[in-house]
Amino acid sequence: MFSTDLIEAARVSKSWPFQEAQRLAKRYPDGKRGGEPVLFETGYGPSGLPHIGTFQEVLRTTLVRKAYEIVASTDGTPAPTRLVAFSDDMDGLRKVPDNVPNKALLEANLHKPLSRIPDPFEKYESFAAHNNAMLREFLDRFGFDYEFVAASERYNSGAFDDALRGVLRNNQAILDIMLPTLRAERAATYSPIMPISPSTGHVLQVPVEVVDAEAGIVRFTDEDGTVIEQSALGGMAKLQWKVDFAMRWVAQGVDYEMYGKDLTDTGIQSGKIAQVLGGRKPEGLIYELFLDANGEKISKSKGNGLTIEEWLTYGSEESLGHYIFPNPKSAKQLHAGVIPKAVDDYWQFRAAIPDQSWDKRLGNPAWNLLNVSGEAESGAGDTLPVTFALLLNLVGVLGADASAEQVWSYLGNYIDDARPEAHLALATLVERALAYNRDFVAPTLVKRAPALNEAEALRELDARLAALEPGTSAEDIQNIVYEIGKDERFGFGNLRDWFRAQYETLLGSEQGPRMGSFIALYGVDNSRRLIAEALAR
Repeated sequence: MFSTDLIEAARVSKSWPFQEAQRLAKRYPDGKRGGEPVLFETGYGPSGLPHIGTFQEVLRTTLVRKAYEIVASTDGTPAPTRLVAFSDDMDGLRKVPDNVPNKALLEANLHKPLSRIPDPFEKYESFAAHNNAMLREFLDRFGFDYEFVAASERYNSGAFDDALRGVLRNNQAILDIMLPTLRAERAATYSPIMPISPSTGHVLQVPVEVVDAEAGIVRFTDEDGTVIEQSALGGMAKLQWKVDFAMRWVAQGVDYEMYGKDLTDTGIQSGKIAQVLGGRKPEGLIYELFLDANGEKISKSKGNGLTIEEWLTYGSEESLGHYIFPNPKSAKQLHAGVIPKAVDDYWQFRAAIPDQSWDKRLGNPAWNLLNVSGEAESGAGDTLPVTFALLLNLVGVLGADASAEQVWSYLGNYIDDARPEAHLALATLVERALAYNRDFVAPTLVKRAPALNEAEALRELDARLAALEPGTSAEDIQNIVYEIGKDERFGFGNLRDWFRAQYETLLGSEQGPRMGSFIALYGVDNSRRLIAEALAR
């Protein structure tokens, strides 16, 4: 049950998922006819495996779905919704992907529907079935609530036949929309309907004449020059992409679908076609695409950017969601360097939830992610006993060959009951920190020798640490660090210079943690050894 305060805040929230939900609620001010659930859809092209773009589209759509359930609630219960993950597996295979076995098998089946091509992995009845299974496994891994729909099932079973008749009846009107948008060469052979060759099984891009729209009969010239009359129904034809997009919006009654900036023109033309077919374009958001570290568009063929598997090697699932959440209309650079901050930012936002008003919570990425997983109440306010940044500093000192057991032994200096079983979220991040350090931090660490004034300050720090009582708090150690940095004897222009000197001489990095926290975590004796090593350079 949603509280009245939550519903009222949701209806005026400036948080982007709720603004999308408010717009969708205006589409159905009294709810959908007959109390039917509002239908959200995401699309998937199964010529390749699911990737980070697939994840972000399903996540963002789910964020809007959950926001709508609150915004459109009438009695405190969630407004009815559905989410369909639609696989366009009737599409013809245009080229052989790089990351598959048995490439010759796919080469021999080019231009056939993906659902009618043997599986090169030899696990499923078709190439599409393999990739569809990977999609479902992928979505299930993140706990998304969805219904899977395959284009092949809808086409082959006749479920799309009525909608296909609508396309045939309006063939000329659709051509009038599409032809002005095409180059002359493409327009010469363009048809909204792509029949499947009875001789080769290929999806054909040839001129098509509608013979009988109600019976579904079309006429075209096959690849061998034979003029063919056959049905376009029951899986014997596939629609062009923009026409297919519009047809399934209308056939399924889709109310909301977002897509990337690269499909802006598709959305415009498909919206016009949907209207011709007697429906209307769904509400939706046009989101920006990911960029690599150099600000270039991510390309699977180039291999730039970051895969979802790589992100989850070095960061948590929550951190990926957190990074994706803000500003979907702004491009985001996707590379390993953004992961540590995303991890810590997520936990900072999560810890802040209990003290926030509803207005602030609805814009809090962590609250929205917890709302998606159904943990908005139980997970709010949780904290990590050690930040990811501090973990990275610790494993950076321990070296590229550090083990999780070593890390937990040091964590015992800082937290109670330092066992993985007692701190599950931290246990995951320990493994991620070890991987991140091994691949990105350790190869770049260079510890320099201290300058004369820096060496004197480090000797003072060593002496002060030697005099500490056991169990001195991280805050008290930090105060000592501050006092030394402010001492005019050591000639630091500001505290930043002193902090940087410690990072570069003790840790080998230009940036680092609060040294009081690091010393408490690493241990006073170990920290003194670091100082001795720096002074010996």
